[in-house]
Amino acid sequence: MASAVQATPSPTTAQTTPSQNLINTAPEPRAATDSSPAISAPEINVTDTALIFEGGGMRAACTAPVVAGLVRENINFGWVGGVSAGSSHTVNYLSRDPLRARKSFVDFGADPNLGSLGTWLRGKGAFNSDYIYHHTSNPGEALPLDWQMYRRNPAQFAIGAFCADTGDTVYWGRDDIASFDGLLDRVQASSTMPIFMPPVHLDGRTYVDGALGPTGGIALDAARAAGFDKFVVVLSRPRDYVKPRFRAGAAARLAFRRFPAVPAALAARPEHYNRTRAELFELERAGRAYVFAPTGLTVSNQERDVAKLAQSYAEGAAQFRSEVDAIREFVGLARPAQA
Repeated sequence: MASAVQATPSPTTAQTTPSQNLINTAPEPRAATDSSPAISAPEINVTDTALIFEGGGMRAACTAPVVAGLVRENINFGWVGGVSAGSSHTVNYLSRDPLRARKSFVDFGADPNLGSLGTWLRGKGAFNSDYIYHHTSNPGEALPLDWQMYRRNPAQFAIGAFCADTGDTVYWGRDDIASFDGLLDRVQASSTMPIFMPPVHLDGRTYVDGALGPTGGIALDAARAAGFDKFVVVLSRPRDYVKPRFRAGAAARLAFRRFPAVPAALAARPEHYNRTRAELFELERAGRAYVFAPTGLTVSNQERDVAKLAQSYAEGAAQFRSEVDAIREFVGLARPAQA
């Protein structure tokens, strides 16, 4: 069941529409990784630790190689959570697609349909979210998603978005998503940056980027609600980063005049984000968290320069290779013997 943070009534169970229930009879999208070798459905081998992906828009280029690396290393968590771009990481991890993980945050930067000032002025967003989330994931499109692998993966997950109507963060899990389009709708909702992308309307409610929630976009609350007290957290900002204070301007107040919770959450986000990071580092010192924080190039959340995105990805990949043994040790997985 979808869960709402801040102890308010949660949305209706299994947030689906009648059309989504056609999943049992309608043709479904098929394998997406046309140019990568087939990867079998995983056996869960990490059961006591939650995996959490922070978002950050295109800055997630530095953490996409963690997604790819965990899949290739066969480190299979039984629970994964993500918000904003972290929800895309979550889906790529569940569908076990290293190639899509890279393309989503490197190659995709060159896609002319990704968005522009023109799409923003036409109400489609500086990032063209309708195109990104509904015209790229089918076979033959820019970022085909392996729906069959996603369905076969036994891992549970949480994808979070901010409800503009109530001011709550809502997390959706596997039981709430009955169709391919239903999954994409929720990733879109989780990733919808206020002002830069139009809000998403689902089941009579309006949603924007989950990063506006009480943990600043790091799904630590969802992992705890799922019963975990040990975490691997993949951040998209360096360890020494502190988010500066922010005051929601007139544009945000005007754009969300019907949803005052949004500008209020924008203003509160730095405090929430910095507090969650401080808590993560305390958990790390206590031996209850492994924190992957990028040491290489981190780009802006709206970066389109493929060369910069590729450099950020490459440096993130090198860092993952240097840390993978420590990650294995933290979750209690021995490195497989060499053939």
